[in-house]
Amino acid sequence: MGAVPLHYIDLRTFCYATEDEDRVEQALRLFLPEAYPIDRETSKGHHGDRIIVLSTRVENADDMRYILDKVTDLDEFEQLDRELDDRVDEDCSLFLQFDKQAAFRGEVRLGRGILFRAKVEAYPARKEAALENARLALGV
Repeated sequence: MGAVPLHYIDLRTFCYATEDEDRVEQALRLFLPEAYPIDRETSKGHHGDRIIVLSTRVENADDMRYILDKVTDLDEFEQLDRELDDRVDEDCSLFLQFDKQAAFRGEVRLGRGILFRAKVEAYPARKEAALENARLALGV
């Protein structure tokens, strides 16, 4: 298998006071290799309600491939290809969001709730080069 043209992938989600933390963690784990470490940080919302931020950074190529394989399970994969230009910024980061409820059910769908940010390798560090490598990483 070839190199993954990414420096890292960050995954993050929020567990609000009305949500079950185990279920939210299970949704995030859909994208991660088994027993992958997840960081937890407790915060407070605007009205003083508890918010737990669950996040992880993946830098190992095999683990990034695992996540990318999940992304290619998207039903909306063709939509993702069409929107790729809007999802890669000038800092060579690729941004996606996945539906947290669908992930809890074991489904990969674009939506809201699980944030995905991948730092794309690009030499020189320009959006055009990052787009090319993002397409390569996603297989589009």
